[in-house]
Amino acid sequence: MSLTAQIKEFASSIGFDACGVCKAEEVDLENREGFNKWISNSFQADMDYMCRNREKRLDPRQLVDGAKSIISLALNYYPEEKQPSDHPQFAYYAYGKDYHDIVKDKLFELFNYIKSLVPTMEGRVFVDTAPVLERYWAAKAGIGFIGKNSLLIIPKKGSFFFLGELIINLELEYDHPLNLSCGNCTRCIDSCPTKTIEAPRAINSNKCISYQTIENKKDISKDIIPLLNNRFYGCDICQQVCPWNRYSKPHQTNEFKPSQSFLDLSFDNLDKLSVEEYQIIFKGSAVKRAKYSGLKRNLEALKRTKE
Repeated sequence: MSLTAQIKEFASSIGFDACGVCKAEEVDLENREGFNKWISNSFQADMDYMCRNREKRLDPRQLVDGAKSIISLALNYYPEEKQPSDHPQFAYYAYGKDYHDIVKDKLFELFNYIKSLVPTMEGRVFVDTAPVLERYWAAKAGIGFIGKNSLLIIPKKGSFFFLGELIINLELEYDHPLNLSCGNCTRCIDSCPTKTIEAPRAINSNKCISYQTIENKKDISKDIIPLLNNRFYGCDICQQVCPWNRYSKPHQTNEFKPSQSFLDLSFDNLDKLSVEEYQIIFKGSAVKRAKYSGLKRNLEALKRTKE
């Protein structure tokens, strides 16, 4: 069995749902120009970190000395048990423990496995916290294709996946991008209540409910509040309407399963939520990114939609 095949087999054995490999190189001209245009249009909103380290973001070889290969991996987070529909809605990715920790642990397990096979291997692992265009590299590695909602879609599996990467100094067998697209489908564009998808793969974060309820540290835009659609933390609408997600199957990662106290977060329970209860329910959760004050702000915005 080749080294690449061994890597993929081990990745599957520790729970990853997809694994692909591509060459570490500069991002192609079309996507470099697309990213720079996205920034020049201020579609990153107040996420200033997207403007930093642009050279590294567009050439991963600057992140790892001697980088030759990018191993892209995907981990399913589609939940089996979901919140009651009348409760303020959290995005599915936030149901359980913080994905950064869970995915990173698995990536290091894979990294150490490769190191055991090739002791001279060097590299780094990445999970959404460094300047890496992870969906671009996952598509280059043949895991899936990027949809009009800008998310990676894995054929016959959907888009509810966390992504992670290993950038290493070994040459491997490289996969090829898939010859797939959304075709004429525009369900995500048509269904977004705030019209944040201004063109295929062009997401204006200023309008995005996920941005407004998580990354935004100011008041939620008064233009967005009437369009929140009961979305309390993040938003999955563009994924929920995607035809590819009819193939979604519940994940098998215990850490991503919601607690009963989370599932019990009705509007009234959130309204009465104390700081102490918040700390208990969301210990080790990605929801802490918005902080207690952010959740209370979001709830006040939802109250206004009920007036």
